[in-house]
Amino acid sequence: MIKTTTHNDLIQYIYDELALGEKQLFEQTLAQNHELAEHCAELLILQEKLNVELKVPSEKTINSILTYSKNLSLQQ
Repeated sequence: MIKTTTHNDLIQYIYDELALGEKQLFEQTLAQNHELAEHCAELLILQEKLNVELKVPSEKTINSILTYSKNLSLQQ
């Protein structure tokens, strides 16, 4: 029986949530399926971009925090 790879499998793979045996089978499938490997690579790039974006607050957010802090210290 042939197992069909799903989007859920891809997501679990890029977030390292597959069991060891499943991960090894998935990597074998990636080695044989160029289109799937390209899609996986795109998702890994997007994951990295999301991780970078989440770590850097916007200038607006920083200014809001600084303004709040300044106003709080003036009230005391």
